[in-house]
Amino acid sequence: MKIEHVEGKNAGKLMLYALSTCIWCKKTKQLLVDLGVEYDYTFVDMLQGPEKDETMKIVAKWNPECSFPTLVVNDSQCIVGFKEKEIKEALKL
Repeated sequence: MKIEHVEGKNAGKLMLYALSTCIWCKKTKQLLVDLGVEYDYTFVDMLQGPEKDETMKIVAKWNPECSFPTLVVNDSQCIVGFKEKEIKEALKL
């Protein structure tokens, strides 16, 4: 899976599964940038074949509805959708 890294302060391990065309995914990415935290992300719709299938299995593990954005925090918590308050709470900001 192609993972992009965005630099910032360490607020835990953040992995964002997003769609390149999704406004809520864009808003979530911008929130993380505005908060100044480092995170990784992948645009699931840009993946193909087995790589996409494997990534969707990971997303489904965290979010059975497979909706986007799906933000996994510290491999222990999942926030689905653009939920600014929940994201800030999860990051203790």
